[in-house]
Amino acid sequence: MDALGFFTVFWQLFNLSFIVLIVFLIVSFFRSNRKRAEQLERIEDKIDYLMTQLDGKTPLN
Repeated sequence: MDALGFFTVFWQLFNLSFIVLIVFLIVSFFRSNRKRAEQLERIEDKIDYLMTQLDGKTPLN
């Protein structure tokens, strides 16, 4: 393999890895965003539950 062929293969692998990296970052962003939304929903539910207990509206008191 001559130097030009090696550089071409290297350049194609570099471009392919760059595209894979971008796809990976996009997928990671959406997964992280979804997990954060689920976590915030759970925290909100816990706060609502505690607020109703503090107001004396549940039979647990």
